[in-house]
Amino acid sequence: MGIITCIIGGSGFIGRAVVDALLARNDRQIVVIGREPFAPHLPPSVRYIQNASGATDELLENVLSQVDEVIDLAYATVPQTSFQNPVNDILVNLPEAVRLFEHATRWSLRKFIWVSSGGTVYGHAQQVPLTEEHPTNPVSPYGITKLAIEKYAHLYHQTAQLPIVCVRPSNAFGEGQRVYAGQGFIGTAIASMLDGRVLNLFGHEGTIRDYLHVHDVASGIVAALVDGQAGEVYNLGSGTGHSNRQVLEMLAPLAQTQGMPVHVDVLPERTFDVKVNVLDSSKLRSHTGWVPALTFEEGLWQTWEWFLKNYKA
Repeated sequence: MGIITCIIGGSGFIGRAVVDALLARNDRQIVVIGREPFAPHLPPSVRYIQNASGATDELLENVLSQVDEVIDLAYATVPQTSFQNPVNDILVNLPEAVRLFEHATRWSLRKFIWVSSGGTVYGHAQQVPLTEEHPTNPVSPYGITKLAIEKYAHLYHQTAQLPIVCVRPSNAFGEGQRVYAGQGFIGTAIASMLDGRVLNLFGHEGTIRDYLHVHDVASGIVAALVDGQAGEVYNLGSGTGHSNRQVLEMLAPLAQTQGMPVHVDVLPERTFDVKVNVLDSSKLRSHTGWVPALTFEEGLWQTWEWFLKNYKA
């Protein structure tokens, strides 16, 4: 157990799955940095450090001096909130990321994974599935800030040899995802059915997204950590798209078995929504051997069953 991995944002939805994926390898010690005072859902073997309001230079130096790898999942906004306050989206995310890169260059890290966004950095698709070479013209402040951080990551790789890898995940879903949070359509759709709430659909079909179960997102991030090449950018997705309408049609029979009607309100399309986002992950597969373990249908059923047993409004 010679390798120590630090996961910043490791107590969140994707972070918890990454912790589980790393623990399953049984070859690493894990340190998690998170915002909450406590993280009781993390296994006892995981060391937890609270970072409530931005990591101090002292905390970063102390942690980075003791670890071999970093996975940075921390991000303070979501696409919807980025439109509400674009300046805040920059200020709460970009300086913290660049400061972390600056500190990381002072230590001999084996690998640094920065988790970007495959759903927002590309903008409107010229063809699908999207490869890493597709033009990046994001149409949200969130996507622009994510892309700016990628550029800084590339800068530190080129000028300071920081062994950084950028991973662009598609839309994660699964057990335990936050609902009504401005992102996470599947979790919010299921919660709306369980709560008897009306679900808004923007356009008759909604948007088409590449949904990937959170366990497969986590295994892809770990694959990039273990076998990804420093300086590379990797898409992380299923390669298959489903519209919001298709997702609801697949969930409807499950809701009907519980006597739950599906209430949908079709609203006009939003100008800032990218209509289609489906990722080509062949480069990650080629470099690391990663493949998803779950089909979309399997992941959707698992997610429904979890919410049915555990969700409380």
